[in-house]
Amino acid sequence: MNCQISDIERKVLVVLQEGFPASRSPYSDMAKSAGLETRRLLAILEDWKRSGKIRRIGAIINHLKINLSGAAMVAWQVEPERVEQVGNILAQYSQVSHAYERQTAENWPYNVYTMIHVADIEQINEIVEQMSQRCGVSKFRILATEKELKKVPPKYINTDYQ
Repeated sequence: MNCQISDIERKVLVVLQEGFPASRSPYSDMAKSAGLETRRLLAILEDWKRSGKIRRIGAIINHLKINLSGAAMVAWQVEPERVEQVGNILAQYSQVSHAYERQTAENWPYNVYTMIHVADIEQINEIVEQMSQRCGVSKFRILATEKELKKVPPKYINTDYQ
């Protein structure tokens, strides 16, 4: 894969790493910040996706600002042959912001993880029990979020030196 980027691609990366603007037209606003037409920005993003330079673009949500103060990572112990099936079931829950697979460790047999966000922490046990019954997985650990440290978009281009 070619690692060189054009000046236009550099501009697109700079606006992407700043995160989505809080507006009704985020792509239009980002294109304007990059000095591009919206269709040009979208064409670049589509090309990056098609070529494998990016997999997806997603917003980073501040769950506290939308009144979802209860959060927990749930680690599930799932049979390897059922990981995809169970992951698909768990990912369907509106309370799940992401679900993914990781390798197990010697003293940690959990291989599927879900991040759950609800209005308050008391709802976590209820939703996890529903999820457990629906996907048929009874071995799990709930790791409640005690404090969110910092949530920022990744930086690919250092704008301090431009």
